[in-house]
Amino acid sequence: MKLRQLEMLLERVSGFENPSAEREQYQTPATLAARLLHTAMMRGDITGKTVLDLGSGTGMLAIGAALLGGDVIAVEEDPKAISIAEANADDLGCRIRFIQGDLTESGIADIIPKADTGVMNPPFGAQNEHADRPFIDMALEKTPVWYGIFNAGTMPFLAEYIKNRGGIVYSVSAGLSIPRTFTFHTRDRVEIPVEIHVVRRK
Repeated sequence: MKLRQLEMLLERVSGFENPSAEREQYQTPATLAARLLHTAMMRGDITGKTVLDLGSGTGMLAIGAALLGGDVIAVEEDPKAISIAEANADDLGCRIRFIQGDLTESGIADIIPKADTGVMNPPFGAQNEHADRPFIDMALEKTPVWYGIFNAGTMPFLAEYIKNRGGIVYSVSAGLSIPRTFTFHTRDRVEIPVEIHVVRRK
């Protein structure tokens, strides 16, 4: 599947009905999701692979991975988001296994299976510092390679945090466009520079 075709399909994915600021529930834009997933596909990490989406929200990355031929497991804390994701998956003809769970809870690793590839757009920590760390830790535990979206400039901190467990093998700059979502937003749309990092476990 070509990149633009994937983008067009993902534009049909519905977002959060009542997004939570504390959980940083922003919908991953279709263009950014498609770029991450197409990169992963071209590197041989999606089609025919088991794919684990951590913090799957309403299903943007999970559905994209399924459209590209991945066997997808999606983990999400919010049951309302899972309901929307299930409807989105049905609309696009995708079969995805959803698991409801909080990555910060003790024992959560016991119900999350291992996979070939991880994908995620973790919280950036704007509301809760280091909110991305449980996602990074789980990805390293469950997958040998994973793709994540992070704030621009995160690479040195990420590399240091994972240095004894894995390494960044590829990175690309991108943009995250966030429409006015919460009451504290002062502009109609904010453009945030981000990076897609590919991490391989040691």
